[in-house]
Amino acid sequence: PARMGLPALALLLATGLLHTQASPSARSFQLDYERNCFRKDGAPFRYISGSIHYARVPRPAWRDRLLKMYMSGLSTVQVYVPWNYHETLPGVYDFTGNRDVEAFLDLTAELGLLVILRPGPYICAEWEMGGLPAWLLWKPDIILRTSDPAYLAAVDSWLHILLPKIKPRLYQHGGNIISVQVENEYGSYYACDYGYLRHLLGSFRALLGSEVLLFTTDSTRAEELRCGTLQGLYATVDFGPGSNVTEAFGAQRRVEPKGPLVNSEYYTGWLDYWGEAHASTSAAWVARGLEDMLQLGANINMQVSPFLQLTSFPWPGADYKDQYKPVTTSYDYDAPLSEAGDPTEKLFAIRTVISKFQPLPVGPMPPATPKYAYGWVTLRKVSASPGGCTAPARHCSAAQHPSLSLQYADLLDVLDVLCPSGPIQSQFPLTFEALKQAHGFVVYHTQLPWDVPDPAMLGAPPHSICDRGYVMLQKEYQGTLERDGQTTLHVTGRAGDSLDILLENMGRISFGANTSDFKGLLGNLSLNSRPLSNWLIYPLAIDTAVQQGWPHTALPKSSTGGRVGPAFYTGTFETPGIAWDTFVKLPGWSKGLLWINGFNLGRYWTHRGPQQTLFVPGSVLHVGSPNDITVLELEGAPPTPLLLFLDRPLYNRTLGCSTMATE
Repeated sequence: PARMGLPALALLLATGLLHTQASPSARSFQLDYERNCFRKDGAPFRYISGSIHYARVPRPAWRDRLLKMYMSGLSTVQVYVPWNYHETLPGVYDFTGNRDVEAFLDLTAELGLLVILRPGPYICAEWEMGGLPAWLLWKPDIILRTSDPAYLAAVDSWLHILLPKIKPRLYQHGGNIISVQVENEYGSYYACDYGYLRHLLGSFRALLGSEVLLFTTDSTRAEELRCGTLQGLYATVDFGPGSNVTEAFGAQRRVEPKGPLVNSEYYTGWLDYWGEAHASTSAAWVARGLEDMLQLGANINMQVSPFLQLTSFPWPGADYKDQYKPVTTSYDYDAPLSEAGDPTEKLFAIRTVISKFQPLPVGPMPPATPKYAYGWVTLRKVSASPGGCTAPARHCSAAQHPSLSLQYADLLDVLDVLCPSGPIQSQFPLTFEALKQAHGFVVYHTQLPWDVPDPAMLGAPPHSICDRGYVMLQKEYQGTLERDGQTTLHVTGRAGDSLDILLENMGRISFGANTSDFKGLLGNLSLNSRPLSNWLIYPLAIDTAVQQGWPHTALPKSSTGGRVGPAFYTGTFETPGIAWDTFVKLPGWSKGLLWINGFNLGRYWTHRGPQQTLFVPGSVLHVGSPNDITVLELEGAPPTPLLLFLDRPLYNRTLGCSTMATE
């Protein structure tokens, strides 16, 4: 070709007679049942992959996280698509900004990474309702993840929006998506509905074509593999370090006697639940299991890179394992790449193992992102000019540490702002779903119907508080009712006294039980076993109000209460000329939410743990102008409200390794 004239060369290229690389029509990714492997463009192929959740990573950080995964030696990334993240209401779709899945997939291709796509419709991922939209529950008798016609109609409508975006990016069409998972760990679900799986298989084939490799993932338990697999879908398994690798893949062989060995979820860490110890898995243990699998020639996807909840605050899910177990805001997972995207000892141990089986990319691993410990921020009830630096020296900059002035309002005093459409009247309480409220909070208001001079029991039927109820009588905080916990309080008062219960959705169940997890007051409250009635119900749009600038654009109404109970605290601070990642701790605070510049950084629960800090990406901070802070404290702020910005996260009230700070 070097000696050909340009016209002749152009003609050959145009007619496809000369190929400098495989054309889309020649590209293939297939199963080889004779040699028990995958074949990519006809050649034997084995992938080493890692999971990344684009919905949990700020868009400005996508490239950094993907590049670190590539430099770790991974050839492939596995990507969930949460249905409820994109179809927020029936027929209302959002693929913009952080939700631009096409831009994310195009970036993976640009960086030379292959993709294993997991579009559900159910994905688990410790994500609200496993990725299923809460609006499905507007039909109370719907049976999720089955052949229920109402459910299938919604699924088909969604797949007809999503999968046409995916098809041009399939490997066979010149893209980088080598395989697509159908459903997720369906064998763990009670329904065991093969008709549902057959319907999904037909839909995926109709919309993606006959050539794409479709697969399932289940645990190694025989019962789950029986219910979660289907002819026409290649069956893979998932298991973590510590498993007997031979036995685990033996379970796959019982349903797939031939074909590649695949662990679709190798657990390099584990999730955290509120109220339990921070989960961790040793780097040596993870590396040993990885090497054992690679020696067998297996294909592996690691849970390498789950990150944080940022603007996606409402999305943490919950497990149900004999009781309701909500997942923490942070999805750090003790992952090889941390919540802030930092390479860890575990990542380098994995990289060392991979280097024994294939060459690593040339070049250094990108460094950790810079962090800044902005120091102490004091919340004051009135504006005050910054004083001298009172934080430890390591937290102070040359321009003094940040200061914050406080404005304060009880939540019940600003219902007109948070529920501008006004309350809904009902004889008995309505669920979030009946109110078409997906996330957040609802206030249930009534009055005591008679005098209660002696303590009377305010109670709820079993399993009817979903998930926490903050009780106020005459706007005075009385205590909290909780799912699978305390469901009664004793109160006194007079006929006509106001009774308000602020109900919090802590996340719909994503794994472990029927995912029809209705929220709010599912049954009526009673006073000494006599039902209460005549409710005014306020669905609150707190996130919308804060994103639109409230309360910084308007002074809150004067407060009628003290520092106990649900209340907003607001203020501003300025950074010393930089906007680096940081972690914020709320020492002495109880439980609530934090926003910075309208971005919901998630739920803190200082008293319960294990998470003690919230990650603040530098991309949400302003340089040269004030940063707005809004805190909704639900139970009680400390006498001297403080925030502390650190350069490392905290768990179990213990500072991370090599961090020095005064609490």
